[in-house]
Amino acid sequence: MKILVTGGAGFIGSNFIRYALENVANCAVVNYDKLTYSGNLANLASIAEDPRYSFVRGDVCDADAVQAAMGDCDAVVHFAAESHVDRSIYEPAPVIQTNVTGTFVLLEAARKLSVSRFVHISTDEVYGDLLPGMFADENFPLQPSSPYSASKASADLLVRSYVRTYRFPALITRSSNNYGPHQFPEKFVPLMITNASLDMALPVYGDGKQQRDWLHVEDNCCGILAVLLKGRIGETYNIGGSKVEENLTIVRQLLRLIDKPETLLSYVQDRPGHDRRYALNCHKIQNELGWQPKIGLEAGLRQTIDWYKQNKRWLDDVRAGEYRSYYAKYYENRDVSLHAIAGSAVKSSI
Repeated sequence: MKILVTGGAGFIGSNFIRYALENVANCAVVNYDKLTYSGNLANLASIAEDPRYSFVRGDVCDADAVQAAMGDCDAVVHFAAESHVDRSIYEPAPVIQTNVTGTFVLLEAARKLSVSRFVHISTDEVYGDLLPGMFADENFPLQPSSPYSASKASADLLVRSYVRTYRFPALITRSSNNYGPHQFPEKFVPLMITNASLDMALPVYGDGKQQRDWLHVEDNCCGILAVLLKGRIGETYNIGGSKVEENLTIVRQLLRLIDKPETLLSYVQDRPGHDRRYALNCHKIQNELGWQPKIGLEAGLRQTIDWYKQNKRWLDDVRAGEYRSYYAKYYENRDVSLHAIAGSAVKSSI
């Protein structure tokens, strides 16, 4: 099987490429990635010389480049996305372009080339804010709250339309909050780990009581591979860690594991429209494909902390440049940035 992986230099994509090469016989992977701020070929240094692996630099919105890269691939696993909610709030245009238009371009290329399997990687955020005690299954209404989650819900609907209209062989996975090695440090868990390690303030949004379902990236890769190999065409599969915890609980657990004081906690202005709770019902993938998460939350967090400690050069490289300007704008000067968004919203309504 030859797989085109879009966004393969990113966090989940790079972990999936390594996982697929390790676990699928006669597997070859083409990594198609634009190498934006979070795409990093250092994530794949361990397999860079593997003859089963190749890299093509390109944009998912470039139809000719996508078709050339897809070439003789049997399957597509589509990770490429602008995936950070805060960035989607501050600058929504690139998110819509990449996540919606990019998905359309890929679908068209795969349809024309008669690709046999197309797995679209989505998110639990498309289900929106859940009340306490609720768990969203795959038939739960889509109620996205941010430009990011709206773009992913839009892409999901595009994929479903191709299945129905063109009998296109697509599947969708919706996973919960991933964490693990090689995650770009703007995301919650690595941000907390790296700041704590440097004795920097840990920015916690609002009261920190937002609830998320935490999933180790290796468990997610295992689930995605199961969907690729055994999932039913046209179906959607939730992939969650079955471990719903408050953000503040996770931060305190990380501080304990790193042996740092809670005085590093810093409560900052909340994200606009911030969802309070995500939680997934994963019975479908468990019953149909036999998938279960294997890595417990504390063991996974310990492993992740160890990885960041052991890969300081990787971390120093990705924290340089664009990341520094992003951090200064949206954490060190957060009140000013959020005020600017509020001001533009008021102006647009007049």
